[in-house]
Parts: sequence; C-alpha cells; structure tokens
Amino acid sequence: MKVALFPGTFDPLTLGHLDLIKRGSALFDQLAVAVMTNESKHPLFTVEERVAQVKEAVSGLDNVSVITAEGLTVDLMNKIGADYLMRGLRNTTDFQYERDIAAMNNFLDDQCDTVFFLAKPEYQHLSSSLLKEVTSSGGDISAYLPANINEALKQRLKEKRASEVKEDNEKGR
Repeated sequence: MKVALFPGTFDPLTLGHLDLIKRGSALFDQLAVAVMTNESKHPLFTVEERVAQVKEAVSGLDNVSVITAEGLTVDLMNKIGADYLMRGLRNTTDFQYERDIAAMNNFLDDQCDTVFFLAKPEYQHLSSSLLKEVTSSGGDISAYLPANINEALKQRLKEKRASEVKEDNEKGR
C-alpha cells in the first residue's frame, strides 16, 4: 500500500492545494493531509478551524484523511506509516526551497522519498499569503478558494477589521 503525507499550514487551503490533493489521492492508496503549525507564520485560522475547513473540502475523497501534528515531518511519516512525502511546486523558488527540505528529510530518515507535483498553470501564482492580502484589501478571490473557505476567510477578515477599529477607538479615548 502506497501511503503519502501532504503537510502544510493551509491558511487558507486554496484550489491549488485542493488540486494537488486530488491528484495525490489518485496516485496513492492513502493520502494524509497534515495541517501543521509554522512558527514563522501568523495564521488567521486556528489549527482546529483549518482542519475542519480542509475536511469539508476533501469530503468526497475516500482515501484522504486530515490530521494535525507538530514537530519533524519525518517523525510524522514514521508515526502514520507514510512512504512518501508529497509537495507542490509552483516555480523555481519553490523547487530550490523544497529540494533543500527533501535533502534534509532524507538525511534525517533515508527512507523518506519526496514526490513533487507541478502546480497547474492556473495556480502557479497562488499563495495563501497573497490571497489573504488581496481579500483584506477588498479583492474578490473566490475563484481560487473552495466556497466554504472563501466565506470563512471573508468573515474572519471582517472580524479582524472590526477588532482593529475597536482597538483604535479605545486608544483614542
């Protein structure tokens, strides 16, 4: 049985991510999507919210599970019995970054094989950070997000703006 792990922060999960998950689910017998914590990023959604969002988005894929974890990816792979680490590449910058991570993971566990999927052209320019920035400035990015996540993102940014306005008003008193 071929088991793969697809880790990421998924804040938010984009249609580019979802495309990779669908393609991975067709290649592997089991695919675990791991919603990870990245200390260098400041997510809009909690891990629990992201897990729920991803679960809803992949609900039609019977061989896909959604998990969460912290720590080394190779440790998680060993814990769940994954043979492959699945990663997406949008451009040469992603390749250089992911190549180095793949080499380190192989150093940490020589059984760790990384499989790279090239992003489809319509998703090569996407990043969760870019989508959050465009949405926060009032842009419509619904064409790049699953519907449930698009609504959650708009609501979260609305709440964030209201909180910032309230904070500014309290400082002005």
